[in-house]
Amino acid sequence: MKQDKWLITTQYYHFDSPLKLESGKEIFPVQLAYETYGQLNEEKSNGILILHAFSGDAHVAGYHKNDDRYAGWWNDMVGPGKAFDTNKYFIICSNVIGGCQGSTGPGSINPETGKPYGMSFPMITIGDMVTAQERLITHLGIDKLLAVTGGSMGGMQALQWSIQYPDRIKTAIVIASTTRLTAQGIAFHAVGRNAIMSDPHWDKGDYYTGEGPRQGLSIARMIGHITYLSDESMRIKFGRKFQNREDNGVEHNDQFAVESYLEYQGNKFVDRFDANTYIYISKALDYFDLEMVGGSLDKTFENSHCKYLIISYSTDWLFPTYQSKELVNALMKTHKEVSFIELDSPYGHDSFLLEIERQEKIIKSYLETNYAQ
Repeated sequence: MKQDKWLITTQYYHFDSPLKLESGKEIFPVQLAYETYGQLNEEKSNGILILHAFSGDAHVAGYHKNDDRYAGWWNDMVGPGKAFDTNKYFIICSNVIGGCQGSTGPGSINPETGKPYGMSFPMITIGDMVTAQERLITHLGIDKLLAVTGGSMGGMQALQWSIQYPDRIKTAIVIASTTRLTAQGIAFHAVGRNAIMSDPHWDKGDYYTGEGPRQGLSIARMIGHITYLSDESMRIKFGRKFQNREDNGVEHNDQFAVESYLEYQGNKFVDRFDANTYIYISKALDYFDLEMVGGSLDKTFENSHCKYLIISYSTDWLFPTYQSKELVNALMKTHKEVSFIELDSPYGHDSFLLEIERQEKIIKSYLETNYAQ
C-alpha cells in the first residue's frame, strides 16, 4: 500500500523518581506522552517545545496511521517549510501531567489501591505540568530550548517556563493566552465542573468501571466551546438558521444550527476525554496567577532571561488582548525584549488554530532571527 501520509509515533517517558508537586505531594510512577519531529542538531540548539491547549495532546502534526482521517491539532504550523520547520528545528510536543491521553492522570492506576486514582489524584498546577516537561527535556539531552510556545493553556505553560526555568529557554512565544484567567473564565469552568459532578453517573469520580458522566462532560464541553468562538464567528457560521428546515416555525423539536453544532462537539469530546481530567485541568487553569507569584507582574518576570513574542486576537473574549498588553507592559517595565502583535480575526479564541497564514509568517521570521543569533 502506498504510504502518502507523514506518520508519527507517540512516545512515552517513564520517570525514574517521583514527581514532586507544588502541593507538596508526590506521584509515582509517572508517564509522560510526547511526540518529536525533525532532528536535534549536534549543538542541541534547535529544540522547540510546543505545548497544547486544554483538550489537546502530544499529537501536534502528522498522522498516526495511514487511514487516520485527521492530522495533529497544529498540522498546518508544524512540518517541512512551515512555521515550525522540521527541516530546521527539533520539535517536541508533550502531553500534560493530569491528562488523559497517554500521561499520568486521574484515570491512571493508583499503585496503592490497584484502581484508578479518580478524585484521589493530587491537585496539579500549570507549574507542575512544566516541572514534568523539564524532566522530559533533560531526558532528551537538551540544556536550552530555542523556544517554548503554545496557544491558550499552552501559552500559560510557556510563560511559566520563562520564570520557573529562566536559564533553559531562549524565547517564549505566547499566543492567545494570559497571565491569569478572568473571573468570567473561572465562572465558565465552574459551570462545566458542576455539569460533570451533577451527572448521576459521575459517582464522585469513581466511575471507571461504569458508564461515566457522559452527559455532564458533553455539557461541559458545549459550555467551553462557546468561549472558544466569538459573536462574529457564530453569526457568520450559524446565524439564526434552523438545522433541519429553511422556514420559520414554533415547534418543540426545532433545533437551531448552533445548537446542533454544540451537541456534535459535546458528543465527540466524550469519546476522547476523561471527565475527571476536565475537572483537574480546569482547576489548574483557574489557579494560574502570575501576578500572585511576585506580588505584581513586573516583579514576577524580574529574573526571566528569554525574549518574548506575544500574539493576541481581536475577538478573543476568553483571553482578551488587554491581558496581553498588561503582560507586555510588565515585561517592558523590567527591560525584557518583547515583541507584540494583535491580529484582527473574527474567530475568537480559536483564532490561534485557524489564522495560520499570518501567524505562520510572524513566527517563522521570529524563530529564524533568533536561531541565527
